[in-house]
Amino acid sequence: MNRAFLSFTKSISVAVLAVSSFASSVYANEVAKPAKADPAKGEALYTNGDAARGITACASCHGAAGNSTIAANPKLSAQHEAYLVKQLTDFTGDTRKNAIMTTFAKAMTADDIKNVSAYLSTQKSKPGTAKNKDIVELGKQIYRGGIAEKNVPACAGCHSPNGAGIPAQFPRIAGQHQDYTIAQLTGFQNGSRKDGAKITGARQNSAQMMTIAKKMSEDEIKAVADYVAGLK
Repeated sequence: MNRAFLSFTKSISVAVLAVSSFASSVYANEVAKPAKADPAKGEALYTNGDAARGITACASCHGAAGNSTIAANPKLSAQHEAYLVKQLTDFTGDTRKNAIMTTFAKAMTADDIKNVSAYLSTQKSKPGTAKNKDIVELGKQIYRGGIAEKNVPACAGCHSPNGAGIPAQFPRIAGQHQDYTIAQLTGFQNGSRKDGAKITGARQNSAQMMTIAKKMSEDEIKAVADYVAGLK
């Protein structure tokens, strides 16, 4: 067997190994890719729950398709997917605490959270209404123009003029229950509500919300909450 043939054989072997190594690398990368969210699975879990894993149907508290009819429970329909993922993830840790939500969130897998969030983000939100005509005008002024003397910025700057929010950064708040909005702003004010660290596509916003809420009076919070409830 001459040297030329041996050299050729060796070259072929090296090439085969290189191709094999490349193929293995590509396969490993494909396997490592996270699964895409499945809204259909999200709808099933949201609507029916999973008794075997101790997950009650989300709809029992947050309403059909995320349109809650209970003032203390937020409307989740049409909410940004990344924001929902972030909040549910926060409930699984120590950053956002709620006895009920923490229990259910911890029973969910990362895929469950993504699937439910993807489903809710595609649902149509039913509009709410402002209830107190005596304070809604004040709420409108604060939402659109802020409170200059207190250095409170306009809510519309982050949550958009119509309350649709900015995907992956600031949540949709249009049509949200007054009671829930008041509770969240009060939570930011007294420090009981905090958001967790940044995750993919979302941002940590508790610091800025805490700063803003602490500058607002109880009446100003109520006024903004009432105005927000009527946004469409």
